[in-house]
Amino acid sequence: MVDGLRTRKKERTRRAISEVAIAMFLEHGFDRVSVAEIAAAAEVSKPTLFRYFPSKEDLVLDRIADHRGEAAAVVRARPAGRTPLDALHDAFMAGLDAREPTTGLCDHPAVMAYHRLVFGTPSLASRVAEYAAAETEALAEAMSEAANSASRPMPRLTSRLVAAQYVAVRQILARDNYAALASGRTAGEVYGEAVAAAGIAFDLLRQGARAHGL
Repeated sequence: MVDGLRTRKKERTRRAISEVAIAMFLEHGFDRVSVAEIAAAAEVSKPTLFRYFPSKEDLVLDRIADHRGEAAAVVRARPAGRTPLDALHDAFMAGLDAREPTTGLCDHPAVMAYHRLVFGTPSLASRVAEYAAAETEALAEAMSEAANSASRPMPRLTSRLVAAQYVAVRQILARDNYAALASGRTAGEVYGEAVAAAGIAFDLLRQGARAHGL
């Protein structure tokens, strides 16, 4: 019980610091706000801040880090009869329907501002690429497990290539959706195009992965 309360308190502190930092970055710009200023605004010491966030970039990308391993989890939890790519397609479509920020099809002002911050700051965009690489490795492992469970073992290289293609496709779809919203259109207006684009993208993925049961 005590450990649970302590964990929840730490998570609240972590969230609070991140929210303060993001608000300051959005108002003043990422490069114009120091860690010391964030710590003061969040009413924590710099050592405390760094215990939660090893770098300045981590203050922003905490939201993205929350989604690490999701693709692998989708593959492992897929219903019987659905291939890994089927399950990933289903999950992406559900995300579009729910206007999840990770699909790029969320026109809430706060989400749009966050995306502008991330993709408009080189050091943050670079870190996003690092997250994508980690996501690729986690997904490749899940796909290898899926192939083995279907008695169709595959080389590690194959699973990594398919996983990398999925991660790239998801990034492109999300960025295109965001770009459409950034041009002034609403999520409702873009939805049909986003669904069609996802269909095309996953069809292309399936063509290359079908021989491996993915």
